[in-house]
Amino acid sequence: MATKKIEILGTGCPKCRSLEESARQAVRRLGIDAEIVKVNRIDEIIARGVMLTPAISIDGVVRSSGRVLSPAEIEALLS
Repeated sequence: MATKKIEILGTGCPKCRSLEESARQAVRRLGIDAEIVKVNRIDEIIARGVMLTPAISIDGVVRSSGRVLSPAEIEALLS
């Protein structure tokens, strides 16, 4: 399986950090190879069409914005 690229889009607020932690937990639980990157530049976030943070992008596709997903919800997106 190819390495997944997971991007957490947000300015570093507590919700953004919670979403990142949920993503890390999901990756650990699934036992997959994934690169988790933080995107915190507002211009880059807006360029992707995200108006509400935190947001999560998987392999270049924004999958959720404006809420903190649980590890189980992220696992479902990764499966």
